[in-house]
Amino acid sequence: MRWMSKGVLAVAAVAAMALAAPAFAQTKLKWAHVYETSEPFHRWSVWAAGEIEKRTSGRYHIDVFPASSLGKESDLNQGLTLGTVDMIISGLSFAARTMPRFGVGYYPYTFRSGDHLIKWAQSDAFKQLADEYRNKTGIQVTAMTYYGTRHTSTNKAFTDCAGMKGLKMRVPDVPAYLALPKACGANPTPIAFAEVYLALQNGTVDAQENPLTTIEAKKFYEVQKNIVLTGHIVDSLATQIAPHVWTKLSDADKKVFVDVTQEAAQKATAEITKHEAELVDEFKKKGLNVAAVEKKSFQDAITKSVSLESMGYQKADWDKIQAIK
Repeated sequence: MRWMSKGVLAVAAVAAMALAAPAFAQTKLKWAHVYETSEPFHRWSVWAAGEIEKRTSGRYHIDVFPASSLGKESDLNQGLTLGTVDMIISGLSFAARTMPRFGVGYYPYTFRSGDHLIKWAQSDAFKQLADEYRNKTGIQVTAMTYYGTRHTSTNKAFTDCAGMKGLKMRVPDVPAYLALPKACGANPTPIAFAEVYLALQNGTVDAQENPLTTIEAKKFYEVQKNIVLTGHIVDSLATQIAPHVWTKLSDADKKVFVDVTQEAAQKATAEITKHEAELVDEFKKKGLNVAAVEKKSFQDAITKSVSLESMGYQKADWDKIQAIK
């Protein structure tokens, strides 16, 4: 009887271990970004994290870390290679530090609209660049989200390129964002995203540039008097998966990660597009001066002083974007 009891207990123990196995097999991932919890980029990242867990039957649990809580944007991009983060959403301007061609869309006035950018992100031309980037770094771009069209908030109003001369302007610490202010004689000043509000408030800089939705989310309108609709870059965020994660995913799980992150990108893009269209009137109601500009003066200055090649881009890639209708 004692022998039979031991046998029964052994069988029970094996069964219990089998039932518990999925919990031990779960992989936990860190998904990080620099945006506020109120922004669509965060909300849809959280949705995607939960959806991936659901569609992989709990094999992957993803925690999303917003608002630079795991570091500034350059840190997060480096973290994909170092293994300190597993997934991020970030502009391709940072990826272009490793592969300059990938940043071609940051040449000022490249895209006609957000729709034009998304069409490029779905094109064979983009896929070729993304594949080249993965081959070079191991990082997989799974989705592209429309971030918004970048405009300028400032305490000194201007309506043309000459009006920017001498303006101390915060830009991200990425060469792509230096082109416009340099071409117009401003003084570009790289400052970490999380520090911009304070820099504007204490006068360290006179101006900054970001989409209207970001100007609202980060409350830059509280410490600026004017919004100038320069529209110089139509920007995006790339959902990226670190090589130490991507290479271990099965083909079926890779499809889940791609499908879900693309669904999230589409939903965030729709929200941003809708809200962006409403913000000019909202900023006017808050008492800000919202001014249109003569874009040709900016475009002419860029063409004259900053070539595609000087920024590490290739005209052939730029031409493929222009050919998209």
